[in-house]
Amino acid sequence: MTELNHQDLLIELQQTWHQTIPVSKFMQIVPKVFNGAAFKVSAPLEPNINLHQTMFAGSIYTVMTLTGWGMLWLQQKLADVDGDIVLADANVRYIAPIDSQPVAKVCWPDVDLTSLAQGRRVKVRLVVELYCNDKLCACFSGLYVSVPKS
Repeated sequence: MTELNHQDLLIELQQTWHQTIPVSKFMQIVPKVFNGAAFKVSAPLEPNINLHQTMFAGSIYTVMTLTGWGMLWLQQKLADVDGDIVLADANVRYIAPIDSQPVAKVCWPDVDLTSLAQGRRVKVRLVVELYCNDKLCACFSGLYVSVPKS
């Protein structure tokens, strides 16, 4: 798939988020870069700020959750399979305060999604790291499940 097609997928993903997960629009979460194996997402600090003038923990969790969700959604598009994606289990570790616009990063662990086309669910654990000024500030591990659409 070409870079242009990847850009089209990022636009479609952002529209999907904003239409189906309204908080993503309020938080101004934006899918930034996707190359087929790695995915980056960002959100400005201003609508996600807390009383300490750093990013609210709930916003951090949401950005990281959607980064993982978005990676699975993108991979399903590349594999031409369709499934309903849910987060089944997650753990986040807050390492350092975020005082400027963060970037969440996730890499695909080369999970085969063809079982979705065969009517079986897929489970994938994704690790999302959140950076602020090139410093690791949070780490998220999420177990995503995609169930075939009937």
